[in-house]
Order: sequence, then C-alpha cells, then structure tokens
Amino acid sequence: MSKDTRFVGMDVHADTIAVAIAEGRDRVRSLGIVPNRPEAIRRLLGKAGKLASLRVCYEAGPTGYALYWQLTKLGVHCDVIAPSLVPTKSGERVKTDRRDAEKLARSYRSGDLTPVWVPDSKHEAIRDLVRAREAAKEDQLRAKHRLSKYLLRYGQRAPDGCRAWTAVWWQWVRGLELTHPEQNTTLVELVLEVDHQAQRIERLDGAIDRAVNEAPEQLRALVDALQALRGVAKITAVTLATEFGSFSRFERAVQVMSYTGMVPSEHSSGARSRRGAITKTGNSHLRRVLVEAAWHYRHRPKLNQRQKELQPSLAPKVAAVAWRAQERLHRRYWALAKKSKPTGKIVTAVARELAGFVWAIGVETEKQLATVKAA
Repeated sequence: MSKDTRFVGMDVHADTIAVAIAEGRDRVRSLGIVPNRPEAIRRLLGKAGKLASLRVCYEAGPTGYALYWQLTKLGVHCDVIAPSLVPTKSGERVKTDRRDAEKLARSYRSGDLTPVWVPDSKHEAIRDLVRAREAAKEDQLRAKHRLSKYLLRYGQRAPDGCRAWTAVWWQWVRGLELTHPEQNTTLVELVLEVDHQAQRIERLDGAIDRAVNEAPEQLRALVDALQALRGVAKITAVTLATEFGSFSRFERAVQVMSYTGMVPSEHSSGARSRRGAITKTGNSHLRRVLVEAAWHYRHRPKLNQRQKELQPSLAPKVAAVAWRAQERLHRRYWALAKKSKPTGKIVTAVARELAGFVWAIGVETEKQLATVKAA
C-alpha cells in the first residue's frame, strides 16, 4: 500500500455524513459533517486528495449500499464494514458522529475492521424481492392466526373431519352467520385479509420466477444446482443463492455454519469450558430456510420426482454431493434421535451440516462456471 494512501471513515445517516481522515501516521482529523447527497460527497472527496489514493469505509446499516455504488463508480476504493465487529473501548462513554467517523478511520488504517460482501444492484434487487415474499408469508401467518382465534373466541368449530385451511373448511367459514352484524363485518374483513396475503404471495412468486429467468448466468446456475438437495425447492434455492451471494468467499464449511448463526456459543476460561445455545448472530433468512429443509432428512434417502427430473442437467459432482448429503444427514438425524435429544436440537444440528453441503455445491458450481469462462 502506498505511503500516500489516505483512510477515510464515514459515519453515515439518512441526511448527513460525518467524515474523518487518517493520513500516514498522523493524527486522525475530522473533515466535518456534509449532507448525504451525491454532489456534496463528490465535492468533499475532491478536497480530500486524489481519488485513487483514497480508501473509504462506512458501516453497513439502513442506508444500504447506495453510497458504496456511488463511490466505486467514481473510482474510489470502498469497504462496507460489519458494525458488530468494530472494536470498542469498554471505558468509552461519549459517542458522537464525529468520534464515530474518527474511530472508523483509525481502525481502518490499522486493519482492525471486517468488511462485508457487497452485492451488485441486480443481485440486491432480487434479494429484496425474495425477502418481500418472506415478509408476505409472515403476514399471511398472522392473518390466519387472527382468523382462527376469532372463530375460537365465539365457539365456532369446524365439522368433524374438516381440516383447517382446506377448501371444505373455507366453504364452512364463508357460510358462517354470527349473532351480531358487527361480528359478521369483522369476520369478512379477517377473511379478506387472508385472501389478500395469498394473492400477494402469488404475485411475488411470479415476480421471482421472472427475475430468476432474467438473472445473470451465475445466479441461475446456482439456483438449479442447489435444487439437487432434498428439501430445497426453487424458492429456497433462490433464497440461499441470494443471501450467500458468493460461496467462494468462504474458505471452509465451518465459516458458512458460523455465518448462519447455527454454531454453539461458548464461554471457556482455563480448564473450564461451557457451551450454550446457538449464537443466532448470523443471517436469519438463511437460518430459517435451512432449518425448514433439515426436517426432510428424517426420511430415508431417495430422489423425489423433482430431483429425478433435474438429474440429467446436473454436474456429476453436484449430484454426488447432494446424494451424500441425504445419506449423511439421515444417519445424523436418527443417531441423535436414538440418544433422546430434543427434536429441535436435532433439526438444528442437521441444518448446520446442511449448510456445509450447500456451500460445497455452491463452490463447485462457481468453479465450473469460472472454468467455462476461462476456456
């Protein structure tokens, strides 16, 4: 790194950005607070020195990656920092935007900050679409809970043998007439809300299908390859591909497991060693879909119809990894079950190992695509 390199720390907010700069071994100095507007940022960086000599960092947060994309277009090296991994002093009791920017610049110069992987705008758009569907599913579940509990409060029970949310059940609900008109109005609104959420999910599913078809080749290849795993259909595969982003950025499977937050917490000192529940400090979207997929491995290994149709288009190594995952995780599930472990812990342990197989397939797919491009 050149001696002329200048390290810039930015404390970014919706309307303002506090900026500090560290030059060589000199003391870190504040450049003030500027509006969070592209033209103001360009003017500030022009005063800071040559753009090629600047290295800028800011913490990931609600402002997203718009600033990162703007700086990279200007030719400025920029890193987005993981906020939870920024070093802090235990005795520090004063916190201001200026101090935060100076701390970022100082830590950035010393190499103590951990950057996060930043997607391009297309990848981020697809990821937002997938997360919107996940939010819609959560809203649908809440709407169903409100409807079912409303019926329970008034002692409305479906006929014997009628399962909830089936066509027969809906026919019964839509034909209900409660005592007071206010109750019927409330019931209609609750039913309409469930219908609305179902239509919302259907629209988002269609949008995801179109987005994947128009996505870059690497994302399409990852989605197809990940569906070779049991319990991983299209929506789950898209979620895994968009949330992981680049599988090659992880060197080992254990790093992937840590990224999902499914490794056990630990507090050890000297001869004393204590492990607790999983950390849950990683990507919650990944953790949710992996746990859902892990339930499928309690069944004996076999290829379902979807997997059989995928086999001809899969690379031999990918198919081998997917089958090895079925055998390994099925044995793991029942080995823990025979030890009378709680089902929740068993599924979490299986999901943790499933993350390793997902990583193996992702790395193999990216390697094959790189080989094809090089040829």
